[in-house]
Amino acid sequence: MTLQHRIAAAALALGLGVAGPALAEPGVSADKIVFGQSAALDGPASALGQGMRLGLMAAFEEANRNGGVNGRTLELISKDDGYEPETAIANTEALINEDQVFALIGPVGTPTSKAAQPVATGADVPFVGPFTGAGFLRDPALKNVVNLRGTYDAETEAWIEHLTKDLGYSKIAILYQDDSFGRAGLSGVQKAMEARGLSLAAEGTYQRNTTAVKTALLDIRKADPQAVVIVGAYKPAAEFIKLARKVKLDATFVNISFVGSLALAKELGADGEGVVVTQVVPFPWDTTIPAVAAYQEALKAYDPAAEAEFVSLEGYLVGRLAIAALEQAGAEPTRRSFLDAIYSAGSFDLGGVTLTYGPGDNQGMDRVFLTVIQPDGSFKAVETLGGSS
Repeated sequence: MTLQHRIAAAALALGLGVAGPALAEPGVSADKIVFGQSAALDGPASALGQGMRLGLMAAFEEANRNGGVNGRTLELISKDDGYEPETAIANTEALINEDQVFALIGPVGTPTSKAAQPVATGADVPFVGPFTGAGFLRDPALKNVVNLRGTYDAETEAWIEHLTKDLGYSKIAILYQDDSFGRAGLSGVQKAMEARGLSLAAEGTYQRNTTAVKTALLDIRKADPQAVVIVGAYKPAAEFIKLARKVKLDATFVNISFVGSLALAKELGADGEGVVVTQVVPFPWDTTIPAVAAYQEALKAYDPAAEAEFVSLEGYLVGRLAIAALEQAGAEPTRRSFLDAIYSAGSFDLGGVTLTYGPGDNQGMDRVFLTVIQPDGSFKAVETLGGSS
C-alpha cells in the first residue's frame, strides 16, 4: 500500500472509529490533560524533536508548578518517528487510539506532518504548533491545525531580499532536501528570484536522513555562486558547508529556521563563522522580552543543564499557547472548545510575543529574523547582511 493510501485509510478509519468514553473528552481526566507528540527523537534530525520536546516540557512543568490549568496538570507523551512519514502515521494513530491524547502538539518536519496531519484531521484532533513552515498547513480549511511560526515562503523571500539588496548578489544556488520539505523551500526561492527577474545559478539535492551531499556540492561548485541557500536539517547542512569551505567555495551560506541553529553551530565548529540562519521566533537570549525571560527561567527549572536556543524556545511558545487556550476553554475543556478559544480570542500576548488568529488565519506569527553565527559559535541578531548592525 502506498503512503498516500495509508494516510487516506488511517484518516478514514479514525473518522469512523468507535467513540471514546461518553462522560469524558479523550485525554482529559479529573486531574490531568494529556498531549501527544510524534517527532524525531533519534537519528540525524534528533536535536529538532528533542528541542521541541524540551520547550514543551518546560512550559508544561512551569504551569504544573503553579497548579496546572483549572486544577489539572499537563502531561506529554512523546514518540520517536525518526523523521520518517510512515512512522509518524503509526505514532499518530497510536497516540489517538491507544493513548487517547487530547491533542497532538509539537510535531517536527514537513514530510512527517504531511503524513500525520490528515490522520489528525480525520479524527478531529487538534494539531498544534508543527515545527514546519510548509504552506499546506496554512490552508484555512484545516480547522484543527494551529500554527505558531511563519512560512518557508516568508523565510525564502527574506533570503533573496537581503542577498540581492544588502549584498548585491545575483548568482544564488540552492541545496535542498529531496522531499516535500526541500521542495517547499525550492518553490519559495524560485518565486522570490523570479519576482526580481533572476533565476537560480545551480541546484543540488540530498536524501532525507543522510549526509550524502558531495554530488550536490560538485554540481553547485561549477556555477561559482555568490551565495548558497540551504533547505535542510543541521547534519547535512553542516557537512555541505564544511566540504564547501575545504574546496574553497567562497560563498555566503544561508539556512532555513528548521535547520536547528544551535545544533548546526555545534556541528560546524570553526567553519560556522559568518553562516546565516533565518529565525521565526525571537532571540532566545534577549531577556528584555518577558516571554524569553520566562522561557529561560522555565528551562533552567526543568533542566538546569539545558542551553537556551531557538528550537526549544519555539517549543516553549507552543506550550504557552496551548496553556492559554486551555485557560479560555472552560473548566471542562473539549477539543472543540480548545480550538474555538484559539480562533475566537483573536490574539494571545505571551509577554512581548503576540500570536494572532482569526477566521481563515491559523498562523500566529509572521516575522522573520536574521542571525549570523559568530567565531565562538554564538549567534548575533542583525538587521542587514554584510553590515555591522
